[in-house]
Amino acid sequence: MYVATVPNRNSPPAILLRESFRQEGKVKNRTLANLSRWPPARIEALRRALRGDFDHLAGDFTSGLIFGLLFALKQIADQLGLTTALGKTRLAKLALFLVLARLAHQGSRLSAVRWAQDHAVGEVLGVGAFNEDDLYAALDDLCARQEPIEQALYQQYLKRCGAPPTLFLYDITSSYLEGQHNALGAYGYNRDGKRGKLQIVIGLLADRAGEPLAVRVFTGNTSDPGTVVEQIRIVKEQFGVQELVFVGDRGMVKSQGQQALQAAGLRYISALTDPQIRRLLAEGPLQMGLFSEAVCEVEAAGVRYLLRKNAAEAARERHRLEDKLAKLGRQVEQRNARVEKSPRCQPEAGSRNLQVWAARHKLTGLVELRLEGRTLVLERNPAAIDRALELAGCYVVVSDVPRPQLSGQEVHDSYVSLQKVERDFRQLKTGLLEVRPIWVRKESRTRGHVFCCMLALKLSRELEHRLQAKFGTTDANPHAITLPDALAALNRLSLLEYQIDEKNTVTRLPKPDARQKDILAALDVHLPDK
Repeated sequence: MYVATVPNRNSPPAILLRESFRQEGKVKNRTLANLSRWPPARIEALRRALRGDFDHLAGDFTSGLIFGLLFALKQIADQLGLTTALGKTRLAKLALFLVLARLAHQGSRLSAVRWAQDHAVGEVLGVGAFNEDDLYAALDDLCARQEPIEQALYQQYLKRCGAPPTLFLYDITSSYLEGQHNALGAYGYNRDGKRGKLQIVIGLLADRAGEPLAVRVFTGNTSDPGTVVEQIRIVKEQFGVQELVFVGDRGMVKSQGQQALQAAGLRYISALTDPQIRRLLAEGPLQMGLFSEAVCEVEAAGVRYLLRKNAAEAARERHRLEDKLAKLGRQVEQRNARVEKSPRCQPEAGSRNLQVWAARHKLTGLVELRLEGRTLVLERNPAAIDRALELAGCYVVVSDVPRPQLSGQEVHDSYVSLQKVERDFRQLKTGLLEVRPIWVRKESRTRGHVFCCMLALKLSRELEHRLQAKFGTTDANPHAITLPDALAALNRLSLLEYQIDEKNTVTRLPKPDARQKDILAALDVHLPDK
């Protein structure tokens, strides 16, 4: 076979793939294919291959940019409507890159720039070279357009689900900051256990299934109930929902939040704090005998109370308390042994230290520590311990939703659904997406960063759902493919570059291996033909 160039009068010459053969002692030629539409580099590569120029280069190629990971994530983002919601501008494409990189890489904006050098960002996203300043500008743009983007995604959500949600889940968390100059940073109740760190407060709004719909960032000293009003505005004004049930964690929908919800004509589901339960037990509406494994409902003053006792959780709380008491007892014994061996050892110092330890582990009032001579004596208070464990495993869900709208079990299960939001917060903060540590300083970039993480959360949930639908969960199948497994497998799918000559290079996408094929099929992603 050979490549022939055939003149074509006033038109460009025809490039034909031909072969020679003998017939009745004569050499004849026949055309196998018309290559006229091929790029010149490809034609030259074929011509040289037929001449045998590459015989000594069998399998000689260079691994190029990583293609499979970004391409698959981009396809899912397209299917979710995320790409359309973000727009087509350069900043919009960079914002999409930040969302995909948050899921695939995490890290700072500078590290994202370095990460992009190994991935086919231009081929997949159609965006040219960029630096960290460009990505910071994309965060500013995300913040400025957050509500329109959320609204566009909500319209996509309505198309998929067919109807607006009637029940919204809401929870908040805090995330500590690095540095001292964040515009939203403030000292407050720190859920991360990071003393001396400024923080921000993040509120996440989701539907019944836990799909994120909106996220808001508040200053670090904002109280839980103080964030509810903003969520009401989102639901009513931005999403246009008039009738709904608002589900918030205990301590969030207190009197301030309840008043705001009632003023807006909305219903709520929440839970009582321990002091609130004890007050109602003392006043009479609730009785200890009503707590059991089955949900028991009590109604008083137009409010529904759903009582339940989780026996497993009660056993865990008893075990934790007994473990702390036993540990304190061992420390007392060790301290007394040390004082006995060393006349210079001060028993008062040991007493003070153990008093502090007991207070830190919430044992004050449950035990008494006193010195008798040089001996430290530990005495338990059985009545106080019984009272502390009286509500172990007990909880009360409270709601003003009418009984015809939701049964008692449905109200209870709706509150339990908040665990889905708590799981998402773990994903955001310490899991796959790593919203922290937060190094940005400006308010717009802080809000843009958190919003970017929420969009990545939507994407990661969709990926997980598709993988679980195909392979099942790791609980049921230890060999199931998890999201990190899938990301790692697709990260191995790189472009291959064949050097034709000093000027020409041919780039090809290799066929995926069996594992990659299974993952791409589960994600409903189809690689390009060329």
